[in-house]
Amino acid sequence: MRSVWILQLVLLLALSSRATDLSIPLEVEQPPTIIRHTSGRLIVLPFDNTVKISCEAKGNPPPEYRWTKDGKDFIPPHTMTNSTAHTDGTIVLYNKLLVQFQGKYRCYASNKLGTAMTEEIELIVPSVPKFPKEDLPPTVVKEGEPIILHCNPPEGVAPRQLYWMSIDLQHITQDERVSMGTDGNLYFSYALQNDSRQDYCCFASFHRIRTIVQKSAMAVVVKSLKSDNESADSTDATPPVRIPSLLLPSGVQTEKVLLKGERLQLECIPQGYPTPKVRWMKMGEELPPRTELNNFGKLLTISAVEERDGGKYMCTAKNSAGEAVHYFDVIVEEPPKWLTEPPQSQLTVIGSDVHIKCAVSGKPPPDITWRKNGELFRDDPQSSRRVLDDTVVLHNARPEDTAVYQCDASNRHGGVLANINIMVMNMPPQILTKDDQEYDVVLGGDIVMNCSVFSSPPPTISWTKDETPETIEGERFVTLQDGSFRITSAQKDDSGKYVCSAFNTEGKSAVSAVLDVKDPTKIVAPPQDTQVISGTRAQLTCKAEYDKSLRGSFEVVWRKDGEEIPPPVEENSRYFVDDGMLQIMNVNLSDQGRYKCTVRTSLDEDHATAVLTILDVPDAPKNLKISEFKSPRNVSLSWEPGSDHNSSVTEFIVEFEESQWEPGRWKELQKVPGNQATAELALHGHLNYQFRVYALNAVGPGPPSEPTERYKTPPAAPDKNPENIKIQGHLPHQMDINWEPLLPIEHNGPGLEYKVSYRKLGVEDVWREHLVKRHYFLVRNTSTFVPYEIKIQSRNSHGWGPEPKVVTGYSGEDVPTAAPRDVAVEVLNTTVLRVSWTPAPPATVRGHLGGYDVHWTRKRSLLNPNKILDERQSMSFPGKRTHAIVPGLEPFSEYRLTVNVFNKKGNGPSSDPVSFSTPEGVPKQVPILTASNAQEDSVLLVWGPPLETNGILTGYLLQYHLLNETTLEVVYSREINISVADTTQWQLQGLEEGSLYRFHLSACTRAGCGPPLAQETSTVAQAPVGGQRSDFSTQGWFIGTMCAVVLLTLVALMACFVRRNKGGKYAGTPPPPQRQDMFSMEKVKEKEDLHPDMESQGMNDDTFCEYSDSEERPLKGGRCSLNGDDAMGDGVSRDSLVDYADGGGEFNEDGSFIGEYSERNHRGSVSEPSGPSRVTA
Repeated sequence: MRSVWILQLVLLLALSSRATDLSIPLEVEQPPTIIRHTSGRLIVLPFDNTVKISCEAKGNPPPEYRWTKDGKDFIPPHTMTNSTAHTDGTIVLYNKLLVQFQGKYRCYASNKLGTAMTEEIELIVPSVPKFPKEDLPPTVVKEGEPIILHCNPPEGVAPRQLYWMSIDLQHITQDERVSMGTDGNLYFSYALQNDSRQDYCCFASFHRIRTIVQKSAMAVVVKSLKSDNESADSTDATPPVRIPSLLLPSGVQTEKVLLKGERLQLECIPQGYPTPKVRWMKMGEELPPRTELNNFGKLLTISAVEERDGGKYMCTAKNSAGEAVHYFDVIVEEPPKWLTEPPQSQLTVIGSDVHIKCAVSGKPPPDITWRKNGELFRDDPQSSRRVLDDTVVLHNARPEDTAVYQCDASNRHGGVLANINIMVMNMPPQILTKDDQEYDVVLGGDIVMNCSVFSSPPPTISWTKDETPETIEGERFVTLQDGSFRITSAQKDDSGKYVCSAFNTEGKSAVSAVLDVKDPTKIVAPPQDTQVISGTRAQLTCKAEYDKSLRGSFEVVWRKDGEEIPPPVEENSRYFVDDGMLQIMNVNLSDQGRYKCTVRTSLDEDHATAVLTILDVPDAPKNLKISEFKSPRNVSLSWEPGSDHNSSVTEFIVEFEESQWEPGRWKELQKVPGNQATAELALHGHLNYQFRVYALNAVGPGPPSEPTERYKTPPAAPDKNPENIKIQGHLPHQMDINWEPLLPIEHNGPGLEYKVSYRKLGVEDVWREHLVKRHYFLVRNTSTFVPYEIKIQSRNSHGWGPEPKVVTGYSGEDVPTAAPRDVAVEVLNTTVLRVSWTPAPPATVRGHLGGYDVHWTRKRSLLNPNKILDERQSMSFPGKRTHAIVPGLEPFSEYRLTVNVFNKKGNGPSSDPVSFSTPEGVPKQVPILTASNAQEDSVLLVWGPPLETNGILTGYLLQYHLLNETTLEVVYSREINISVADTTQWQLQGLEEGSLYRFHLSACTRAGCGPPLAQETSTVAQAPVGGQRSDFSTQGWFIGTMCAVVLLTLVALMACFVRRNKGGKYAGTPPPPQRQDMFSMEKVKEKEDLHPDMESQGMNDDTFCEYSDSEERPLKGGRCSLNGDDAMGDGVSRDSLVDYADGGGEFNEDGSFIGEYSERNHRGSVSEPSGPSRVTA
């Protein structure tokens, strides 16, 4: 009858509607659900002050808690519990009372809808492990018999470690004959005489409780097989052969039951003589590949055993006398576990069928117990509430069936427990999400708008937008199972008001939500990979764009290798972040890494990374090693390079220090390329070296390595002779020999001295030798300036240095005794002279030829031949030569010239004097030019004669140009030759009225015309018809006054000229160049063609000390060019003195002061005009 009912029930379950899985917001009334609790065993250690047993549940109404201990109600003492409030059921127990609370606990959480409970929690309070005190009799055996020393260790907190030691804590040696079993006993396959001792001790260690306990010492006495009448020194008797048998395990077969995942250990410890060998096998198949053999092959171990590892195993112990076997039946079982997942809570409507299935597995098969609200729930065939093995069926469920049902499945290895909340109710939709919720999302992002609804039966949910009745549809819009609405790849037009509507058979409800689509946050200028030298500043930039409405939540966060860089809060912080820029001051190697910039708002974020590489000097090399290469003075030094800190090593510098001559001072010995880590070093003898190495890269030199140990080289003869030998003759009849001595480290041994050898060169002479310890030698009584051969060789107490090189030198010098002959003079132009001569005989020079001195004296000016000047000058021309160019002469003057030779000792006699004269030159610029008494067609020009005529003045060249008053271009040009040399004024007629003119005036000699001085002025325009105006510049009194001023100026200039001739040469710096107009004029061109350039002849290219004075440079055609190439400048003066000298006072080459006209006086002068202007005075 029961089987028929079960079949009907199965059919009913198949046809009934399934209940909904329970997922109920906490705002809705519901039974308790355990959310956190202590599980399994809880072991209390001796040093634990308290123990906490947790239990926490959720529910509505909030649940209340109660506990049971060993199946009975348990009320914790109020002093030992933290709270029994509805929010937490955790209890706390204190150490000194814990023993009385040992047992199995269960927590119950209850409200009006049901009761949930936890699985059993076992509280274990272990006692302190210890061996019993006992007086153990000695173990007495005959030699060759087996021994078993029993440990019987106490139980305690795992893990437990056992070992055997002597009383003085020396481990008992174990091997194939003597070994400890997993039970802790010490097994001897057979006894030997030396096994006898009084202090076999078993130790047990429990590291979790930090405890080691020791068993009382045990004595072993092994009796000898020798008879009493055998002498003590006779050979030891051999134990008799014994057939193997097993000390462990006993019997023929053992059953071994263990849980899946545990470690399988099978052990066979044999006895017998000789020591039996143990072999293992699995019946019917090979041993699993995870098998390990330990304890000299006596222990078989398989970790994490699986069901397929079960079966029959056999061990065989065998020696020459026979063998023994033992069988193991291995059975792998497992505790209960869920086949898929624990049963789920359910929500269903009134009148539906509910079934709860508890699908578990285990070996042996678990027993299932059902409870309702913690109480046993049994099958009732007469009702619609049935319990059928692993299934509970509620037919035509009613509200009173709402409860917490427990499925408890267990076997001998453990159990599993599930709390299943069953809720039976009908309820209209209740929307738990707040109305008018606002949502923000970035453009292109995804957004989920919540609509949490609870109802029974489950509701139908729809979403609409902007008060339109149609349900939103499209690929980007999805209504989720929990009622929420998801929009993917949000667009700007998705912004607006949305409505979530929920309805079922019991009613309807709705809420609204507002969506705003924002601009995304993105990095527009990411940081770039950067290399920075250590000690400098690193800068990483991260610029971003974001929605301005999110400004309040926008931030930039920097991370280094995943760790956030905190904002600077201390003044000495090296990190500064400002407007997306990260600055790291004084970077070091710890700052190297990957930096990540994160720009984020409350809605989204963007990332960019950059690698900061720190360049630094290389680390010091390490592990320096010295090895002899070819000889004790030729060694090889090797090292291991340190880190190059991202900048390749370009070279290594090997340094040395020696303790004899300069202890503590390190010197460079050798440079090695950066791709090499060895150096072959050639060392000096008789030194105690140590070496170190440092590396160099683009950043700079790194620190030096640790120095090597001292390396002493043996003494030897010198490797080199002195260098830089200098032979000098400070006096005519002696020769000073100096040389650069060997450095102390180059001595190679004690007793250094030098052998100086010398002999005359070019004649048969013997070497004269002297041994000295100093680094100079004086040879006396030599002939004047005689060549010698000299060589210097070093030696010490261990031998001579290499064969020295021969050098040549001369004895002392004396002044020359002869003068150059055949001195001749060639005048090249008015200021330059070529001098030639026949050199003095070499023998008369009596020393190294220094060169020649040329002396010349200006006797008089041909303009004033009666005045004696006697102006002396000279120039030196080094080296062997026969001619020279002498510049800087004055034109139209008479000179006398001599030449002498010189050496280091002094000057020789002068040659016979040669007299010559320089030709005329062109005059200097006229000092002043004024234009006055301007009429409609004429202008009066007044000037001063040149201060230096450089010849006989023949007249003046006047050039004048009509200018366009707007563009200042030349309209036409004319010129006039004024052949009266002593005139200083000229009335220029035939000019155009009311026009702007420029005048150029040059003084001339037979050699040509000098540089011009320029002036500009305008003619008077005709007065308008109908009335006459009086121009006061045409009045007689004004003209007379101006003439007087001009005459006074000329008198002053003449006085200056006279003073100049008396006191030396005055030279005025030409006026600064002003506007120069480009124009052409056929007459000027014709005159240029009539005056060939006779003076500006090319000079010899090999002439030494040649120069050209710009003031004295010959002028082409004897006058300045009018096409704007006037090197002297075109000084333009308007009715006043121009700046005659540019700057302050100067000194001429003869020492006379130049400053007569050097004051910059601009009174009455006019700057460069931009157009025509009338100048009046």
